[in-house]
Amino acid sequence: MSRRADARRVPLHRSLITRLLATSVLVAVAAIVATAWLATQSTTRAIQQEQGRSLADDKSVYDSLVAYAATHPDWSEVDALVKQRAAKLNRRITLMTEDRQVITESAPGPSLRAARPSATVDPLALDLALTGGTDRIDPRAVGPYSLPKKERDQLRKIAEVQVECLSRSGVEGEIVDTPSGRPTVRTITVDPKDFETYCQEYVAQEPTRTERKALADLSRRTAPCLGAQAPAEVALRPDFTLEPKTLPRADYAYDSATKARIKGCIEKARKAQLRPYVAPPALLFVTDPDQESDQPVFNLSRTNALRIALVTGAVLIVTVLITILAGRRLVGPLRALTQAADDPADQHARVPVATNDEIGYLARALNDLADRRERSESLRRAMVSDVAHELRTPLTNIRSWLEAAQDGLTATNPALLDLLHEEAVLLQHIIDDLSDLAAADAGNLRVHPEQVYLVDILAQVAEAHRSAAETAGVRLDTDVAGDPQVLADPVRLRQLVGNLVSNGIRYTPSGGSVSVEAAQSDDGLTIAVRDTGIGIAAEDLPKIFDRFWRSDSSRTRATGGSGLGLSIVRQLVEAHGGDITVSSRPNTGTIFTIRLPSPAPRPAPVAPPVAAAG
Repeated sequence: MSRRADARRVPLHRSLITRLLATSVLVAVAAIVATAWLATQSTTRAIQQEQGRSLADDKSVYDSLVAYAATHPDWSEVDALVKQRAAKLNRRITLMTEDRQVITESAPGPSLRAARPSATVDPLALDLALTGGTDRIDPRAVGPYSLPKKERDQLRKIAEVQVECLSRSGVEGEIVDTPSGRPTVRTITVDPKDFETYCQEYVAQEPTRTERKALADLSRRTAPCLGAQAPAEVALRPDFTLEPKTLPRADYAYDSATKARIKGCIEKARKAQLRPYVAPPALLFVTDPDQESDQPVFNLSRTNALRIALVTGAVLIVTVLITILAGRRLVGPLRALTQAADDPADQHARVPVATNDEIGYLARALNDLADRRERSESLRRAMVSDVAHELRTPLTNIRSWLEAAQDGLTATNPALLDLLHEEAVLLQHIIDDLSDLAAADAGNLRVHPEQVYLVDILAQVAEAHRSAAETAGVRLDTDVAGDPQVLADPVRLRQLVGNLVSNGIRYTPSGGSVSVEAAQSDDGLTIAVRDTGIGIAAEDLPKIFDRFWRSDSSRTRATGGSGLGLSIVRQLVEAHGGDITVSSRPNTGTIFTIRLPSPAPRPAPVAPPVAAAG
């Protein structure tokens, strides 16, 4: 056996594991090289483009949210603005508090609690990198400086006088409203002689009542920072600059350092004054819908190139090892299966099933095939033994009587001929039954279905067995509900029902009855054969359709039959696409129930044509 296995060993260069390894390595190398090249060529460019897009998106979203924050004391109504900007930019916009609690987000997505924010939205601490300006306080944050309509109208009249002054000087100007509502005049043509300053002095614009109140509060907040003894020492203009000659002390000379300090104090006081009127600072995240945060630019440095090479080598090694292990696990069971399949039929060993994959399924199938082959062989031997036994009895009887006649021990008279004829008929019956079963086993049991009326079929069966029933003292009845039709082979249908009726008559004592009932329902056609005979024990019911089976005491050769009738009945029912069941109680009776597919409806009669009235 070992030499036979060695002769069938596959050469290494043609082995499945070698080809699997070569293919896997080739695919891995190609995939890794292509991926590395594509990553190094396209990642940097794509991320740079994305960063440019992100910067533009961040700036527009940031400006919109700063405008909202400058004009609202909280974020309670920002949800609509966030969703509108997100839909326009096709980006995910998330707004969080400084302690990373979500205020609102345009769409759900990956958590951003550990991500770097795109910007901090605070109208009192602007991101100069995004705004491009120099003022840290957004001019739209006006707070207590917002002018009522009456004061706006008064200031607009003064501004109109200023515009007329510029017009008389040959300079064209226009009125522009500031965020607080204060109108200002802006020249739109060249003003070489500075008429704008002259007209401003010509039409003096004093602070309004609202502005004086807010500026007084701001002076009070600024005075401690500037070292003033009283708020009255600090006088501020509407443009948040000091009035001339304010704090005329030597240590506050207006040099660059002092100007910077004054500006810082005023800005600090403005932030404290405006904080109740603006929304609190919030973290802004502008990302792709499925991206946690923007990624840094990937530059293929020498270190990165070495890292890619090391990772590529590691992947190749892991791929080779995994392929070898997988190939050995694949080829080993296949070799065992091949060896088991090559074993002789009488020495076939079962293959152990160690996995639940395709090879495990194949091993189970091979073991099941071996079991079926052994069962088939056992059934074949039993079949041969049963056939020999069934044929031996009538042949022995015929031979014995013929030899007795030859030896003159018995006279050749009509009684002997009737006996020999009966044995020959029994022998022919057994041969016909075996022929039917052989055709069924080979799949050649043919039926020729046609539309037949069940009443006619059952009447023919009853008529054929009525003489035997009368001889046995058994009443034979039929009961068919309606006039159902069935698509069936009429000859085979009479045969299977006749076998059941014959069995019922044979095993029903005198004075009993056998009835054939049929009914049509939505589920199909049901035929039931009932008898009041000796019945069948419960432990014998699963065996009654086996070939050559008889119960030990009642169903012997003395009662007639070959032991094949019920097997043939089941084959014929299955050939018609139906099924058969049996229920029985000893000394009470037996019921065989046949269920066939739904019968075709009986065609409605065609009414004769009615002549048209003319």
